[in-house]
Amino acid sequence: MAHKAPPASEAGPESRGFWVRIAELASSWKPFLTMAAGIGVLVLVWLAISRLIGEVNYDDVVNTLHATPITAILAAVGFTALSFLSLSIYDYSALQYLGKKVPYPLVALTSFCAYAVGNTAGFGPLTGGAIRYRFYSRLGFEPSDVAKVVAFITVAFGIGLAGVVALGLVFDPVDVAAPIGLPPFIIAAIGGVILMALGGLFLASATGRSRIGWRGISIVLPSPKIMGAQFVGTLLDVSTSAAVLWVLLPQTDLGFPAFVAVYAVAIGLGVASHVPAGIGVFEAVIVAVIGRTASIDEVLSALFLYRLIYYGLPLLTASGVVSVLELSRATAGTQASRVLKAGARLSPRVLSALTLLMGAVLIFSGVTPAADSRLDILSQILPLPIVEGAHFIESVLGLGLIVIARGLAHRLDGAWWAAVISVGLAAVLSLLKALAISESIALSLLFLALLATRREFTRPASLLHQTLSPGWYLAIATVVISAIAVLFFVYSDVDYSRKLWWQFEFSEEAPRSLRAILGVVIAAGSLGVWSLLRPSKGKTGLPTTQEITLATEILLDQAHPDANLVRLGDKTLLFSEDRKAFIMFGRQAHSWVALFDPVGPRSSWSGLVWQFVEMAHAAGGRAVFYQVQPQNLAFYADAGLQAFKLGEAAHVDLAAFDLKGGKRASLRHAFNRAQRDGLTFQLLSPAEVVEEMDALQAVSNLWLAERKAREKRFSIGAFQRDYVATHPVAVVRLEGRIMAFATVMTTNLRSEATVDLMRCTPDAPGGTMEFLFTALLFHLKGDGYRTFDLGMAPLSGLYESPAAPFWHKLARAVVDHGEHFYNFTGLRAFKAKFQPEWQPRYMAVSGGASPVLALADVTVLISGGLKGVVGK
Repeated sequence: MAHKAPPASEAGPESRGFWVRIAELASSWKPFLTMAAGIGVLVLVWLAISRLIGEVNYDDVVNTLHATPITAILAAVGFTALSFLSLSIYDYSALQYLGKKVPYPLVALTSFCAYAVGNTAGFGPLTGGAIRYRFYSRLGFEPSDVAKVVAFITVAFGIGLAGVVALGLVFDPVDVAAPIGLPPFIIAAIGGVILMALGGLFLASATGRSRIGWRGISIVLPSPKIMGAQFVGTLLDVSTSAAVLWVLLPQTDLGFPAFVAVYAVAIGLGVASHVPAGIGVFEAVIVAVIGRTASIDEVLSALFLYRLIYYGLPLLTASGVVSVLELSRATAGTQASRVLKAGARLSPRVLSALTLLMGAVLIFSGVTPAADSRLDILSQILPLPIVEGAHFIESVLGLGLIVIARGLAHRLDGAWWAAVISVGLAAVLSLLKALAISESIALSLLFLALLATRREFTRPASLLHQTLSPGWYLAIATVVISAIAVLFFVYSDVDYSRKLWWQFEFSEEAPRSLRAILGVVIAAGSLGVWSLLRPSKGKTGLPTTQEITLATEILLDQAHPDANLVRLGDKTLLFSEDRKAFIMFGRQAHSWVALFDPVGPRSSWSGLVWQFVEMAHAAGGRAVFYQVQPQNLAFYADAGLQAFKLGEAAHVDLAAFDLKGGKRASLRHAFNRAQRDGLTFQLLSPAEVVEEMDALQAVSNLWLAERKAREKRFSIGAFQRDYVATHPVAVVRLEGRIMAFATVMTTNLRSEATVDLMRCTPDAPGGTMEFLFTALLFHLKGDGYRTFDLGMAPLSGLYESPAAPFWHKLARAVVDHGEHFYNFTGLRAFKAKFQPEWQPRYMAVSGGASPVLALADVTVLISGGLKGVVGK
């Protein structure tokens, strides 16, 4: 089966190599540059906040917090519920836009969990987009469909946010203009321009204009009904979420429309900063604007309650919901409803986000003082060393929970055990350190949720060998830096002295907090140094004879025969822990490329996919799965990989294959003409192949010489005598001389067959290959085989619509302009003669990695090096 590489560009090898290296360097450093930028923004924001609140006393903030009316808190909870209800409109509209029908309860559950996680965590590994991808991909959505859902939600939110800001600028320009010092008419004019632009979009949709574009980028506009519903949903969402903070804030001179505009800007800046949950950025905007006309200690109190109610409460609720659904699914067994099954799919990431949040809570709790009344009670019950030890250990445990959260997102059983132990211990320590009852209750609820969802964390992997990504380091840095800022604010009236580190008294809170944050910083620094300096454990090198033998035994019991390429011995093998499945892969630059789906029983796939992805990440590379089948995409989505369509594979139903009818007229004529010309077909057994090896070698040499080509590798077999001898070989003879051949790959199940090497002599009669394949298909049909895999037609079956994803547009451009290098059209036309069923094939790439760079590395792998890319 000829899995040829995509075409090379017209650039020479030196020039192409230079730009590929530049692109590789930029791609590999991008996550770290983003992390550094996020940390820089966070530091600057906290410095700005410290100036704004320089005269505020921590005790005043606490007193204001305790004085908040219960009616305001209940109102905030009610507005939070309305906001999250309106958020489901985003997902529902996106599905309507795509023409997909999903029951509303499933949409609402997915939307609620996605936003509960996305709002709180707010960074790559735990975003709401990842939750949606995991959920919708299991409903049979194409990867491009899932990407469109996420893109629609993102664009709709951005446009809606702009519309809400514009309304605030138009209806209350005076209040908005005051803090920034601009004339009200300019503010109103800016809002009017934004509304006119949005009105133009709506008018274009209403008048039947299906798409708009700019500089080659175009989008298909939703219908006016969807667009209107989406804007109403955004207006409800932003207004109700702003109302959550509004009812908690003190009275100000700012009207509600103007406040909604300020709130929307603060949310937008928080998202743009890439700081997890926009922490610090959002607060800085609100304090800067509202703090001009209201007491800052009341503003800080309201912001704290807002974060707790709008971010913490939904996440806690989502954890309870998925835990209850998981328990209900366990009792329902195989008859579980789709809603119950959805809860199981969503629970790992929801509980991971809650674990991360509780880790942050423990760290912040460690740098803030406890109530004096509680410490007085503890002083009469417990000795001071226990209180000091509980305070210090729980703070460090907070950092541990943030690290454990990553393993929970990846469904590691080791992470589950670590979380259960750490959360249970922290629930007890929170009482020993300061009688923190609310904190202990929240930890206890997390503990119960973990117990309820035990069977969702089944991946047998060690938590210690996990490598934290830059996104997780940014999350840790955000919490630690914010905790340090809070520490300086809380104890701003305490003069620093070295003696503080050694003061151990019930009444001395500052030394206790200093020691806690020092422990957290040392633990975080040690984690970073250990992660950077530890040796890579990536498996490399060619497989041993014993490994190839084991892999061959596994593949012979599988349905798909293309894994016979493992017999070449040119790819590294990674076996599952039960040694029942394997992945064959190669390495090129930063890409670790697995060929095909895992081979072996599906029960072993999940752990093996994760094992491969983590091994690649641990070595600083990107994980790539090349030519995977659509029914298996959920495995890669779970591991955080994104799928991109490569092309379509041609499968022939042998039971229905014949040469009757007009559709196969050309094939029938070619077959009959070949027989009249004296061509004969024979399927050689491996023993007969050995006898004819010299003749087959001669045909192969002539084929390579005529095309001035050299052997490919990786996804294509090479003519190695010991490799060819392991397969049956289909040959076409003319007067006894072999004119063409194809190696045939099968398994013991005898359900599917395919070919690998296909060679013919330059003087072979026209139609020889059509005759070979036709005769082979009839032969296999007679032997009881059900399907025949003609191989993949690269970059075929991609959308040509202006609304197609960027990857499809890029691939179409390669097809349109790369015919000189590779016969895309001719290859598909040849396979189409057999009237096959076309099945999509995908490349799954680690999230955030460029598919173009990954495909470039695959091309080099297949071509046997850069010279093979620019040559043949």
